Amino acid sequence: MITVIRMYQKWISPAFPARCKYYPTCSEYAVLAIRSKGFFIGSALAFWRLLRCNPWSMGGIDYPPGGKELQVNNQQQRRKANK
Repeated sequence: MITVIRMYQKWISPAFPARCKYYPTCSEYAVLAIRSKGFFIGSALAFWRLLRCNPWSMGGIDYPPGGKELQVNNQQQRRKANK
């Protein structure tokens, strides 16, 4: 599933203007949710996020449960690899 989301991010998403009201984007939220909570719960969280991303929502910063820590760890690992 994460591979499908990454393909969407690489090939389909760039063809459209950015519209996500949330940070991280809905597709990145889905990846973080699936990695931190597993396929079923992560997919349910991603679906709920897509329902909340609508013209009437305020948007803002919204990480999935456990997702922010996962993203911070990934960023730290990338920094160490670049040194």
